[in-house]
Amino acid sequence: MSQQGDRPATTDDWWGRLYDESAPDTGPAEAPDDTIDDRFDSAADTLGAEGAADATTRAGYGRAVDAIGVDDEEDAADEDDEDVEVGAAAGDGPVSRPLAWWEARGAYPVIQTPAPEPPPTIVDTPQPPPAPAPAPAPAQAPAPAPSPVAPAPLTPRPRAPWEPPPAAFDPGAAGPPPGAADPAPPPVTTPARTPAPDPRAAPEPPVPPRPAPMPTPAAPLTHVGDGPPTYDAEPTALPAAEAENLGQLVADTVLDGARYGTYTLRAASMRGDSARYRGEPRRDALLTARFGAGASALVLVAVGTGARATEGAHLSAADACRWIGGAVGRSCSRLAEDIRAGRRGDLKSGLHRLTDRTYGKLRARAAELGREPEDYTASLRCLLLSADPECRTRVFFGVGGGGIFRLRDGAWQDLEPLLPEPADIRGEPVLGFGSARSDAPAEQTPEGDRLTMDLEITKPPGPVVEDPVPPPPEPFRFRASVARPGDTLLLTSVGLAEPLRGEPALGDELAARWASAEPPGLAGYLSDVALRVKGYADDRTAVAVWEA
Repeated sequence: MSQQGDRPATTDDWWGRLYDESAPDTGPAEAPDDTIDDRFDSAADTLGAEGAADATTRAGYGRAVDAIGVDDEEDAADEDDEDVEVGAAAGDGPVSRPLAWWEARGAYPVIQTPAPEPPPTIVDTPQPPPAPAPAPAPAQAPAPAPSPVAPAPLTPRPRAPWEPPPAAFDPGAAGPPPGAADPAPPPVTTPARTPAPDPRAAPEPPVPPRPAPMPTPAAPLTHVGDGPPTYDAEPTALPAAEAENLGQLVADTVLDGARYGTYTLRAASMRGDSARYRGEPRRDALLTARFGAGASALVLVAVGTGARATEGAHLSAADACRWIGGAVGRSCSRLAEDIRAGRRGDLKSGLHRLTDRTYGKLRARAAELGREPEDYTASLRCLLLSADPECRTRVFFGVGGGGIFRLRDGAWQDLEPLLPEPADIRGEPVLGFGSARSDAPAEQTPEGDRLTMDLEITKPPGPVVEDPVPPPPEPFRFRASVARPGDTLLLTSVGLAEPLRGEPALGDELAARWASAEPPGLAGYLSDVALRVKGYADDRTAVAVWEA
């Protein structure tokens, strides 16, 4: 069936030509512009010349007809004559075929294309020449700059459909006024996705808060007194060694400690500044030993100091500590029982006897070495401490110089036993040195007559003592005291006892450092004992007992 309706006889031919496979594809139009002429040519090729004229007339393209040669007068006559049939050409008669029902006049509206408006005429107006620049004025104060002219407001551009509406302008808020250039959008940051926790995994421990930074402590005090010591604080030279006697070497510093019952023990021994500078061995010896176990155990701390300016002084001090330790160890059960029972008399006599045996061995050792007993001797000071928590008796004994102190309530107390003056020591007369015998003959009779008989018997000469009488030996020292909670008992050699008695600042500094109820550690205790004082450069050995 034909959709055109004007030429039914040729419908099949037109349909075949339109859908013939041999016909080339029409493709895009070659002309860049779609004009009225292009449309007319296309309709003429499809419907023929007559059908193209009729279609053009029905579409109302009056102006297109003028373009192809129709006179204005004829066009006006056709418009005025209502009986003229649609589709008649200029000078032609009526069409031979009848009009279809849809081809009646007025079926299609006439499209009137308005004529384009002419572009505005631009007249170039000559501009006046620029005025010449004024001559520079003489040097004067600079004139105030003219106020800037406010620019004309910008017309906002139309918003695209995809752009968000602009925010309301707030005069008080910081930002560009309306119409200003849109600021660059902030970068879109995609938050990192946190993986979901695994319910089967163990919960993570909470992160502890970071502690606040601690203030920097002040530099620790290294010496007291009116000035720094003469020697360096650190060791300088090592003592000389012999390949055959390496066992006789002693270390520069010895440090030890323990805790039993209600007390804490700290012990340290170090070379003095003078010995460190000269490369001499440490003359002080330190022995810490425990005998027994449990509550019946006994702790012995022995401090020995060899004679000054003698060869092998460190060996004699070590022998004295070793021998007194062996004697106490063999009698530890009896001594521990006496200490817990508080038998001071038995303790004093028993320890005196053990000390005498130790010095007897020292004299025998001096004889073996071919030396005088005074050259191979040492001062000996000891502490006996029970491991029983219920026993607070502390026993001190020894021979020779040193010190025993107690820190109680922030003040030092000197517990050194008082010794009698040498002039006050008087004993019984010695036979042969002016003593009288009870069986000697009387020089006079009971009546008062003197015997004058001379039997001419020559008397033997008395003993001649050419060498000076040796000084009396060092007395034995003993003291037993009951400790109180918070006390600190300090046993020292001569190297630390002398500055404690001669320099009050040293005792004050140690009292301030040990005022806390908690005893210091080994390193801290060594630093405290090493506090130096100018003028005191001997070896130092100190044994401290803190009572809980």
